[in-house]
Amino acid sequence: MTKRIKLIQIMLKTSLTIMLILLINSLCSAQEADLLIGKYQLPDKLDVEIFKVDGKYCGKIIALRDFEDGQTTDINNPDEAKHQNPLIGMQIINGLEYDHQEKKWINGEMYGPEKGMFFNLKVIEANANEIIVVGSKFIFWRTLVWKRI
Repeated sequence: MTKRIKLIQIMLKTSLTIMLILLINSLCSAQEADLLIGKYQLPDKLDVEIFKVDGKYCGKIIALRDFEDGQTTDINNPDEAKHQNPLIGMQIINGLEYDHQEKKWINGEMYGPEKGMFFNLKVIEANANEIIVVGSKFIFWRTLVWKRI
């Protein structure tokens, strides 16, 4: 009976160890994904804040730094009814998902108020100081660096 008890103890310890490893791995992965959360200066003189909603990452405009020579409303939106909507507070990034294998944020969409257009968006690298994003539309793409503020 003591061999049986020892075997059960070993099985329990092994199971607990595996569960602990999986939990730690899951927590590390979540922290890695959330590295994207924060405030950034974009090259086009917009400041955005990226946040998490229902497991996906979104972003809204939090400041305009002489954006498009003083543009403060959504004057380039193809929907004329939205031309008077203020840019501050507008959610322009939607649906970014973290790919744990690739270690990138994918499947996002970004609205560019300077042209009134939507683009595909992914984040290919993130660190404490900046993120590197790729915006694309059809066969055209552009890589940009957004500085953390």
